[in-house]
Amino acid sequence: MSSTLFAPLSLPSGVVLPNRLVKAAMEENMAGEGQLPSESLQHLYRRWSQGGTGLLITGNVMVHAEALTGPGGVVLDAQSPLEPFRRWAEAAKSGGAQVWMQINHPGRQVMADMPGVAWGPSAIRVDIGKLSNRLAHPVEMTAEQIEATVARFAETARRAEEAGFDGVEIHAAHGYLVSQFLSPLANRRTDRWGGSLENRARLLLDIVRAVRATVGARFAVAVKLNSADFQRGGFEAADARAVIEMLAPLGVDVVELSGGSYESPAMAGRSADERTLAREAYFLTLAKELARNSPLPLMLTGGIVRRPVAEEVLAEGVELVGMGTALAVDPDLPNKWRSSVDARVELRPITLQNKSMASAMGMARVRYQLRRLGEGGVPRPSVSPLLAYAREELSRRCSLRRYRKWLLARQGTSTAL
Repeated sequence: MSSTLFAPLSLPSGVVLPNRLVKAAMEENMAGEGQLPSESLQHLYRRWSQGGTGLLITGNVMVHAEALTGPGGVVLDAQSPLEPFRRWAEAAKSGGAQVWMQINHPGRQVMADMPGVAWGPSAIRVDIGKLSNRLAHPVEMTAEQIEATVARFAETARRAEEAGFDGVEIHAAHGYLVSQFLSPLANRRTDRWGGSLENRARLLLDIVRAVRATVGARFAVAVKLNSADFQRGGFEAADARAVIEMLAPLGVDVVELSGGSYESPAMAGRSADERTLAREAYFLTLAKELARNSPLPLMLTGGIVRRPVAEEVLAEGVELVGMGTALAVDPDLPNKWRSSVDARVELRPITLQNKSMASAMGMARVRYQLRRLGEGGVPRPSVSPLLAYAREELSRRCSLRRYRKWLLARQGTSTAL
């Protein structure tokens, strides 16, 4: 394996990425009317494409119109017009990068004030302490709903390919639906989708099979997987290793390693696990162990802001380096790394004791930068996290009204399956 960040990478499907740097998925919450990609979202990805990364992975696009992580989420299903997605893909590829669409279902990680459905493998609500009542109480999915969800993922992937995207990434991390099925804490089922790891992985494996059967051979299929949940009794590194082995024969190109969930937001550097605190490459310790005998190329995401750390990730056997927050603050960072080892970004840490609130404020601060970039402005990393959170709450209320109205208008043709 080449140790340089700017060497190309050939994937199992034959897809060749121009370099090893990836703009990892961040939840933008920037959908326009009809839960479609907005002009601001297109501008944002055009800006990133000019910055030097070899691959851009979108923020999660929802496969089920009645199940969104937030009211500003983009939806791509059988009823969505494709032209806005074509413009999004064109913008993302305009600077030479490839673009993959991350596709997702939130499952039980849905706010209580959202219309639609809150589903889970079991009827267990997310536990984030005093703030738990802000999240919906889920209902246990039926076999029919599970099978319909598999079909939704495949349909979204098919339409992403039709719109000009180069691949999809199936989100099976961060406590969303597929991750919930993998977790023995969230999944207490006693049927074919619960119990053993093989049963808990069934939903993910069925989705991968359905997607790969639907798209072309040269269309990339990736999976985002927790290296660990960072919760006692949850999904662990040994489970991640076993799931990667299960994915290997199914036509997967890359497994992106991350970690955590709403209950333990390690992906924001806010976990009780000391390995994820106050350092870059939050999950490198676990990724290094998994990379030793992984049958698939691995990508690592989480807190990387300096080129020497990115080089260290590659040196440990990981093939791709994912960055999110760093590229929200400086979209030109990859190009700067070509000529300067010292280029980096900095954000002041948020030191609230409530880790869920600290994570929410941190994500709001990042999305504040994304909106500025999408409007043609420059990032403002010094913005107060509290101010960014307050502005996001106001924006969320407007988006929620619009989403409710749109979903009501759709009720005649949508189904609760």
